[in-house]
Amino acid sequence: MDLSSIDALHPSFEATTGLLILELEHGKANEVGTAQLEAFEALCDLIESNDSIRTMCTLSRRQSRKGTPLFISGANVTERTEWDDAAVKAHVHRQRALMCRLRRLPVYNIALTHGVTLGWGTEYLLTTDLVLATPGASFALPETGLGIIPGARGSAELAAAVGPAAALLLGCTGVRVNATEAHSMGLVHEVHDDIDAGLVRVRALAEHVATRSPTAVAAFKSALLNSLGETESIRLERESQGYELCVDAGEAALGREAFASIRAGKRPMWGARRVPSDA
Repeated sequence: MDLSSIDALHPSFEATTGLLILELEHGKANEVGTAQLEAFEALCDLIESNDSIRTMCTLSRRQSRKGTPLFISGANVTERTEWDDAAVKAHVHRQRALMCRLRRLPVYNIALTHGVTLGWGTEYLLTTDLVLATPGASFALPETGLGIIPGARGSAELAAAVGPAAALLLGCTGVRVNATEAHSMGLVHEVHDDIDAGLVRVRALAEHVATRSPTAVAAFKSALLNSLGETESIRLERESQGYELCVDAGEAALGREAFASIRAGKRPMWGARRVPSDA
């Protein structure tokens, strides 16, 4: 698989389980600017067109000059110094569209943060399916102190993840919280001793995902995410669409035929991934 289009994200691929690891290391503090947006857009193109990628994990081992661990320090605001208001709005609209696309990638998506996770970094967590952190991680939304709001999906989606009170605390005060506090809020789902312990967990989950039908995983994720906030009738319709996609793709029949071997721990030869038309 050609990963050259996403070299800026320092990717590595573990073919046995289909695990794609992005190890961020760019700029002064892993800030996200135009170049990184282009790389993440290329990442979406790659995953949407290549079903050999089954699980994705984003992490960073980088440290500041003072030795502070870094994940994503925020958006690259300095590149906007000479921009007019229209250019800023267009850029943030692009960020928001990217975040929506990342959220619906047809793979299991994990973030593993070991350090400073600010602004865009905290918003990035909301695009993933599972957030792992180490005790060295910290989280904050400093945007209101800069005269803006979290505009890359954060203002729209944070309350759904952590509840209104915690979202308002983060967004209105800009207070920084540690991994334990973020875990109690629900922003972080698991805390591990260090980044290598987190990777053990990531690889174990990737092994599980690799045994599943890629079509079924994509259909389940689409049905679940597209049902959030909808009425029961729409939720059931989304479920029906996802189930019937699995049947029409032949995955349900394959699962029935291989039921005994699946129970014995063997992985069937699933078909090529198909995704719902509205994914």
